[in-house]
Amino acid sequence: MSLNPAAIAAQLYTLRDVLKTPEQVASSLKRVRDIGYRAVQVSGLGPIAPERLLDITASLELTICATHVGYEELTDRLDDVIRTHKLWGCDYIGLGLLPERYRDSRAGYEAFIAEFTSIGQKLEASGLHLVYHNHNIEFVRFGDVTGMDLLFAGAQSGAYSLELDTYWVQAGGAHPAEQIRRAKDHIKVVHLKDMAVQGWTPVFAEIGAGNLNWSEILAACESSGVEWYVIEQDVCQQDPFDSLAQSLHWLEALS
Repeated sequence: MSLNPAAIAAQLYTLRDVLKTPEQVASSLKRVRDIGYRAVQVSGLGPIAPERLLDITASLELTICATHVGYEELTDRLDDVIRTHKLWGCDYIGLGLLPERYRDSRAGYEAFIAEFTSIGQKLEASGLHLVYHNHNIEFVRFGDVTGMDLLFAGAQSGAYSLELDTYWVQAGGAHPAEQIRRAKDHIKVVHLKDMAVQGWTPVFAEIGAGNLNWSEILAACESSGVEWYVIEQDVCQQDPFDSLAQSLHWLEALS
């Protein structure tokens, strides 16, 4: 399948080491645009006024398609989060990691899901949507269910959706395409990253440079209603800009 280039975004967490000042943000986003990206997910930036970031992205014709924000921002400063995302024209507000206090039990997951659902309902009332990004820890088993099973069940309310990450699903012992199909109609943003092997160790890799089945993954994304395909690499084996370029160009070559 071929992807709409406008639906492919760069996750800025990949470039976090060169996004510490507004000046670095401006120069780095220009490089992202020059690579060929038309959208970004905001995460990992140093202090920058929302208005300044909007000026930079607007001047480069870059869409802010999604974000990752801290859990305390969602629980304690939700009105500010809403105002910022309305300013940016960004519909998807993401949580990048389950807070540690909820991770050790089924009851912890259930308490988190109840809180997260309430936050999502408030965002829906403002025309925005909450998304949850997984790692491998959500595949911990509590008896006959995993944490991810509980998150999937909670998403059925429609108050939040799942931002599945292909590498971390695989690292959790699950099948990325199968999990994406399972999330049908509850997945609007997906994180694309590959997994390679060095010796005994799995490592992050550019898309197409590892062992994941991309034809199956992308077909699952299309059938499940994914709107944004976000390229991320947590740890790069080369310059992060080169990694983002390699992944984008590999996807572009599919068309």
